[in-house]
Amino acid sequence: MSIMSFVKKQFIDILQWNEDADGVLSWRYPMQDFEIQYGGQLIVRESQMAVFVNEGKVADVFGPGTHTLTTQTIPILTYLKNWDKLFESPFKSDVYFMSTRLQLGRRWGTQQPITIRDKDFGMVRMRAFGIYSYQIKDPGVFFKEVAGTRDTYTVDDLEQQLRNQVVASMTAAFGGANLPFLDMAGNQGLLGDTVKAKLAADFVRYGLALDSFMIENVSLPEEIQAALDKRISVGMMKDVIPEYTKLQVADAIPLAAQNEGGLAGLAAGLGVGLGAGQAVAGAMAGALAQPAASAPAAAAATEDDIAPKLEKLAALLAKGLITQAEFDQSKTELLKKLIG
Repeated sequence: MSIMSFVKKQFIDILQWNEDADGVLSWRYPMQDFEIQYGGQLIVRESQMAVFVNEGKVADVFGPGTHTLTTQTIPILTYLKNWDKLFESPFKSDVYFMSTRLQLGRRWGTQQPITIRDKDFGMVRMRAFGIYSYQIKDPGVFFKEVAGTRDTYTVDDLEQQLRNQVVASMTAAFGGANLPFLDMAGNQGLLGDTVKAKLAADFVRYGLALDSFMIENVSLPEEIQAALDKRISVGMMKDVIPEYTKLQVADAIPLAAQNEGGLAGLAAGLGVGLGAGQAVAGAMAGALAQPAASAPAAAAATEDDIAPKLEKLAALLAKGLITQAEFDQSKTELLKKLIG
């Protein structure tokens, strides 16, 4: 190389990255035909790391701080170049800056429902969504496994791959949790921790560290949700109806005692089904038995007392105001009083 051509070369004294755009994970310093000046300055800010790549291989990684680039500070690069310890020529190498900031609020969700086995509903297809955060932990691994030699690599470029990993791990976690769907809402924190533990190794493989993982919602398809809502309603009514029936019976007994026909038509009047009919029968039995137990023994009735009552009963029967069964029952009771 002639002296003039050497002089014409352009050298880089300072390498740094200002991170002008959000969401950039990796950025290659624009070298073009430039060479790095021996003894130049590498400035790596907090939440950054710098990776030197020589002929496609990771040579050195630098953390935050100001670094003077000499053979002492980049020994691996020196070894790759087979430099002599006293060689102080400019050198050419690709430099990639990596952002190690936490990438917060990254959203995940199941684009298609996932199928799991549930002990209450059998096979169900469910959806879920939430958020997670991560950061670059090993820039060398991230360069080799993910970013490569691209000029820039962003969180959006990585998003689809990470979402697929999340959904795969979530499906495995939900399937192995043996937790009924109805209990999942109350255990979303525990499920999130389980999924995070499964995902951690996958993120390490890409040179990343998973910081947090949250499940915000778990839902069923609309048709299953409608059936679930109906089941919940039926369960609520099952608990409420017996108490409501008892209340109806308690309110109806005093009113029935005041009306013509007495307690005999109470069960039919309430119209609350077989369960209410049984409750009414028990209530009627109690109401009829109570006066008999507490009232003093009546004096033996005479024929003059009984005959008018029987005639009245017969008239009521003829008008249809009482049934034949009620007439027969009342007649029997009156005759018992006469005979004694």
